Amino acid sequence: MFLKFHHDKEILVLLNSWDTGSSKLIEACGFKAIATTSMGIAASLGYPDNQIIQLSEMIDAIKGIVKAVNVPVTVDIEAGYGKNLKEIIKSVKKIIATGIVGINIEDSIDLNPVLIDEMEFCERISAIRALSDSLGFHLVINARTDSFFTSADLPKENLAESIKRGNKYREAGADCIFVQPVWDKKTISTLVKEINAPINILSNPANVEGVPPSVRELQDLGVARLSMGSGLLKATLALIKKVADELSEKGTYNILLDSLTPRPDAALAYKMAIGLNK
Repeated sequence: MFLKFHHDKEILVLLNSWDTGSSKLIEACGFKAIATTSMGIAASLGYPDNQIIQLSEMIDAIKGIVKAVNVPVTVDIEAGYGKNLKEIIKSVKKIIATGIVGINIEDSIDLNPVLIDEMEFCERISAIRALSDSLGFHLVINARTDSFFTSADLPKENLAESIKRGNKYREAGADCIFVQPVWDKKTISTLVKEINAPINILSNPANVEGVPPSVRELQDLGVARLSMGSGLLKATLALIKKVADELSEKGTYNILLDSLTPRPDAALAYKMAIGLNK
């Protein structure tokens, strides 16, 4: 079912969650799948991004989410939580055991400008696909290339590299190709036309200046999947800081009151997050 969402006429929109409550709320809002943000899960436990969190802690968070919702869950596993192919496959097997249906895996480590060798990354994708097949189900692999993210000043080169890598990753067994952060409509259109796979675009205003294309615009461009990444988590943390700053500097509650208005909506959001809205 989750794989089919990538081939429907309607774009698959994923509002990324980071814990059980945010996942239940997103599900209750009508989204047909849950996607996690690795940065969000790490931050919720007090860790920085880029695989600093222990795999066991990440797995515990994923288990809680999978148990709490009824829709498919796909998870961000960064570079795979391993120093080599054997370790990555061992980690992925543990993650699959939580009941998830899909993963994101990226071709950079700590967002280093030098990406993982494309053939090495293809080997990882192929091994994960073989693992999934051996377990008797189709794990949806969303392969992320960070060409644009790590070398922002080389747009033409980044586009060519993303297309080359995207097609190789597809051939290696990936179901969807994730290119981020790209908001230029012409670039997105080229990616859709030149990569022989469904395309995932990130819409996260926290990462790039400007306003991203709307869901309708991306769908019209042929994008199959839209992710919000860590944007929602960052917005939540930003709200906490704004409320705290106003309270400590002015002793007033205007920002908090605005966010709680209308009160019935705020109360409903809480009920949705704990499953009492049914």
